[in-house]
Amino acid sequence: MAVIKSALELALERTKNLQIDEAVQKANEAKLEGRRAAGRFLEAPDSVDFKAIFDTIDTAQRQTFLGAAFEVFTAQIQLPSTSTVETSKFESLGKAIVALCGLSSKFTSERETKLAQQQARSLFQQIIQFLGQYGEEMKRVEQAIRNQWAPKLREKERQMAAQLGQSVRIDPMSDPEFAEFYRKNIDAMRKNYSGALEEAKSQLLQLCGFEEH
Repeated sequence: MAVIKSALELALERTKNLQIDEAVQKANEAKLEGRRAAGRFLEAPDSVDFKAIFDTIDTAQRQTFLGAAFEVFTAQIQLPSTSTVETSKFESLGKAIVALCGLSSKFTSERETKLAQQQARSLFQQIIQFLGQYGEEMKRVEQAIRNQWAPKLREKERQMAAQLGQSVRIDPMSDPEFAEFYRKNIDAMRKNYSGALEEAKSQLLQLCGFEEH
């Protein structure tokens, strides 16, 4: 015999689902607010007071707010496409990340909070140094690739000069063989550095107690 649910049971089930939906909605709103705050900071750092915004967020969603802002900032920490590192940009990001870390609910005392902020600041300085090392390594590897390819390139220039009857200079990047050789070596180097950078970013995430969203 089928069990017929009472109107009260059905109403309770609907209420339960509604409460879950409301919690999800609040979490999504906190994430959105965190991303917006981080976006405003990237445009104008002095215009954003994370503590003031944090205080307006529902207590249950504050960590979600912080984690969302944190993700926006760490997404900005990437290997530079050139050998130049935007030090001022990264120093600004570091200050924001340390500020967010100081608001994390992971820490139960002011002493724990200060220690975590100190560790986060130190780790971020290491990241900046790491990016600088990458820039120097990029220049060194590029020069090594060009030096290694130089004999082949000169031979190609000699052959073309013999055919054309005049001196020829080839831009290395216009040569398909060189371009492929260059790409493989640079990609291998970037892969190694990217792995190390992502590990450092994960350490920051764990140190500050933020969940991935």
